[in-house]
Amino acid sequence: MTGSLTIAGLGPGDAALVTPEVSAALDAATDVLGYTPYVARVPARDGLTLHPSDNRMELQRAGDALRLAAEGRSVVMVSSGDPGVFAMAAAVFEALEASPQWQNLSIRVLPGVTAMLAAAARAGAPART
Repeated sequence: MTGSLTIAGLGPGDAALVTPEVSAALDAATDVLGYTPYVARVPARDGLTLHPSDNRMELQRAGDALRLAAEGRSVVMVSSGDPGVFAMAAAVFEALEASPQWQNLSIRVLPGVTAMLAAAARAGAPART
């Protein structure tokens, strides 16, 4: 199979907190899937198809992403924060477990900055008195 699926975290909302690795994956993507507000954070461009969906459709979205990747597309599944924390990575691997025909797809998970980590960085270390 020539396609790929990347599961990527967009961070807590500020574009400056999207990692360079995630930005590169989005730049190379032919398709981006995710919950509507997260997909809306990805700028439209020629050659990119955006697939927004309802938040309660994780397994269907994961299956759609796997199918598109199996068709040879470069697919990015987006979530807020980190996809391991916010479960889109788990949904993709759950769908993959139920679909052995996609077991040989290239799949990678790219971490994202969580809101907790962003807030902790902004607050800084407490001063000792």
